[in-house]
Amino acid sequence: MIILTETDLRRSVSLDLDAVDCVEEAFLALATKAVAMPPILRLDIPEYRGEVDVKTAYIPGVEGFAIKVSPGFFDNPKLGLPSLNGLMMLFNSRTGLVEALLLDNGYLTRVRTAAAGAVAARHLSRPESRIAAVLGAGEQAGLQLQALMLVRPIAEARLWARDPAKAQTAAADFTARLGIPVSAAASGQAACTGADVIVTTTPAESPILMADWLEPGQHVTAMGSDAEHKNEIDPAAFAKISYVADNLAQTRRLGELAHAITAGTASAERWFPELGQVIAGKAGGRSGAADITLCDLTGTGVQDTAIATLAHRRAVTAGAGRVFETAGHRKGAA
Repeated sequence: MIILTETDLRRSVSLDLDAVDCVEEAFLALATKAVAMPPILRLDIPEYRGEVDVKTAYIPGVEGFAIKVSPGFFDNPKLGLPSLNGLMMLFNSRTGLVEALLLDNGYLTRVRTAAAGAVAARHLSRPESRIAAVLGAGEQAGLQLQALMLVRPIAEARLWARDPAKAQTAAADFTARLGIPVSAAASGQAACTGADVIVTTTPAESPILMADWLEPGQHVTAMGSDAEHKNEIDPAAFAKISYVADNLAQTRRLGELAHAITAGTASAERWFPELGQVIAGKAGGRSGAADITLCDLTGTGVQDTAIATLAHRRAVTAGAGRVFETAGHRKGAA
């Protein structure tokens, strides 16, 4: 078994086109292969604004499968701590033996989440998209913008957050790191007006993107609604968008779609396409230049298995990490 630290993993995997392609292949597998992906196991710790998700998936033909434990404690920044951390365990698909312990502190999750946003934009936004709006000013906001620039010719970005000072600081940081002008908008609506791509990436529990802000031709990637109580998109938006899920059964339960069903703006029985089906050509995504598309990304175990497998393969090739011999590996025991 190999033990890989966050430092090892950052050296092995970065947010690049290889990571985007890796996550795209995972979505494609979800639509074309007999992927085994159980529902998310979830633990809430409300008194500390804490939540823990456990995700996993087996992809036929892939030598390993990952189990990820992902805590999110959203008051942590007040303590000088990151909101997100966690780890992944990679098992051999044939024997069930542990092959790697990935102590990434949530790094791989952040990379695969940003890569998923790029996949959504690659298949649903207009190819000429140049202006991005990001609602949120945390680390994932910057990663989403970085990922978007890998697949679209983004030349300008606007940022909005409930904390104006945080938005200003983040905008300056993103401008310096990404090499494009990023400005802090006075309001969410101001950020979205005239934008080609809108990304929402917050733990909001009530809508921050309103239906009447949306304009023909825009694409929205909604990242934040990965739990039943989270909601970034105005349910009324479902009257004017073309909706795509990462996993329809999951978004009916905890995504933006779940809130639209509750509000009566979407039917619980209606079929919607999944991102993997759009990639595979089994379903339509954007029907024309004036279409408004929305991709509801709640996070799937298949993404975690894909990114963990990529990280393990690269780390082994580079000779990274520490080899730890367990009794099970020595004796061939389960």
